Amino acid sequence: MGHRHFNGLKTALLFGVLWAVLLAIWALFFRNSVGMLWFFVFLGLASTAYGYWNSDKIAIRSMQAYPVTEQEQPVMYRVVRELSARANQPMPKLYVSPTQAPNAFATGRNPQKAAVCCTEGILQILDERELRGVLGHELMHVYNRDILTSSIAAAVAGVITSLAQFLLFFGGGGDRRDNNGGNAIAAIALAILAPLAATVIQLAISRTREYDADEDGATLTGDPMALASALRKLESGTQAAPLPADQKLVDVSHLMIANPFKAGAVSKLFSTHPPMAERIQRLEAMAGQQGGITYY
Repeated sequence: MGHRHFNGLKTALLFGVLWAVLLAIWALFFRNSVGMLWFFVFLGLASTAYGYWNSDKIAIRSMQAYPVTEQEQPVMYRVVRELSARANQPMPKLYVSPTQAPNAFATGRNPQKAAVCCTEGILQILDERELRGVLGHELMHVYNRDILTSSIAAAVAGVITSLAQFLLFFGGGGDRRDNNGGNAIAAIALAILAPLAATVIQLAISRTREYDADEDGATLTGDPMALASALRKLESGTQAAPLPADQKLVDVSHLMIANPFKAGAVSKLFSTHPPMAERIQRLEAMAGQQGGITYY
């Protein structure tokens, strides 16, 4: 699908910066300690692979979601079946989370292992057209392989953080040291700044994937304004009924269509989601370029 805001290119560039930070650490401090570098890489990849392979189970369990039948949620089934068929993809498993916090997410390492979950709260505040916009967004996360993208970003960021912590404790790894202690000072500075940079880049990647899912989901449904309307309701709904900032929920919050926690003074740099106003504005512009709304 064509993207008007070059989000795929932005994601690739952000990955390039992330890898550049990792290579800089290796070049400066671990050039003579390749074994140490690969040890941290192995740990990062192993933990991330586990999370990626079990992403659907982890997210569903964190939200205490339960599977639903077509008799229990006929609208969800009808909409997801239609959109899956339009995308020529298999029907995912459907779940509902027993919380009044309005939100939705999709997870799974591929379309064959996908799961889509809505909270009881979102099913109460959205009409069918708006829910269709949300479900189109969530399905595109699966079809765009965003779980894989976020897992790779998390792996690289995790390796950078582990290496930086090692530098902080051991002052420069196994590479060269000068008589003035410059390498130790550089190691401390890098140990502080590198994880921060990696986190900012990882979160920026998450935001670009949200923009893409908005655009691709609106293309799939043919109705950008339906998703825009849903996002308006979610913006106020998540603030009226936020999720508790429990760590297991924090760990899966990036999967959700809206930030599920109470808004604070956190910078946009450290947000997993783009500002709602910008997302809505892009969808409105998309609808305008289409010459109106297309209903299916």
